[in-house]
Amino acid sequence: MTVTSLIIRLTMSLPSGLASATIKGYFLRLLQLLSTCLAFSLVATTGTWRETIGNWSMFIWCFCFVVTLLTFIVELCGLQFLWPFSWDDFLINYASYSTLLCLSASIIYPTMYIQIVPRGSSWNHAIAATAFSCLASVTYATEVAWICARPSHITCYVLRMPGLLKGLENFVACVIFGFISNTSLYLHQPALVWCVAAYSICLFLGAVALLLYLGGYSNKLPICFPIFLLGLALLSIFLYASALVLWLLYQFDENFGGQPQRSSDVSCHHQLTHLVCTWDQRLVVAILTAVNLLIYMADLVYWARWVFVRD
Repeated sequence: MTVTSLIIRLTMSLPSGLASATIKGYFLRLLQLLSTCLAFSLVATTGTWRETIGNWSMFIWCFCFVVTLLTFIVELCGLQFLWPFSWDDFLINYASYSTLLCLSASIIYPTMYIQIVPRGSSWNHAIAATAFSCLASVTYATEVAWICARPSHITCYVLRMPGLLKGLENFVACVIFGFISNTSLYLHQPALVWCVAAYSICLFLGAVALLLYLGGYSNKLPICFPIFLLGLALLSIFLYASALVLWLLYQFDENFGGQPQRSSDVSCHHQLTHLVCTWDQRLVVAILTAVNLLIYMADLVYWARWVFVRD
């Protein structure tokens, strides 16, 4: 029995409105699987991903494909009741993060490789992989819009201000980890290792906060959930501020062993093989750290107003 015939048999037994919604969901899921699968398959055949940032793009496509496939299997088998949280809340949050992740891969991968891959089959595969990555971003974004437009109890947390801020914080942190996956950037200096630890702690705590909300456990904390989020934002600001200062000092200040000039980095002299050299990666991490620090500040202001100003 084919997957299509199985879907038809499963949806025929549902009420017409629910069956229509189910078919749309399956159609989006199949497009997501197809686009992410083709993206990493095309790149794998070219061998143009054996770099730090290329590994990040491949990880995104493979991760989205695997999780989407598992989601599709769960929905086909009707096993949503086994999920400890709200299934619809999981879908919308996963689709939101997948939209951002695939969008970042759609930007980072072509920036890294399309300009340096010689014209030919490899170049064509890189172009096609980028196109399928963009298609994946569109399909995940369509799923977010479709779920939020459905008349249901879903509050679309990720599309409200606190959800948007939390999603952006975690997303920027994930992109930072994509750039610091090159361990030679920080393992030589304990202060830089602390920066990576700060990124990890903030990402972990952000994920915990999101799971607490999705799981309905936010009201079971010993303190009010907004106060918990306020404290989390304050802690994250301290960690990111320390990471920004240490990263700038130890990466770009000669007095601390840094390289203030791009020309002093030998890897930046080989533009034919490395579009984003080690110095560029250091700069990108510094910029993203500053960006995330600003987002955490906005998060702090939001929850401070909620806690201290709200009637």
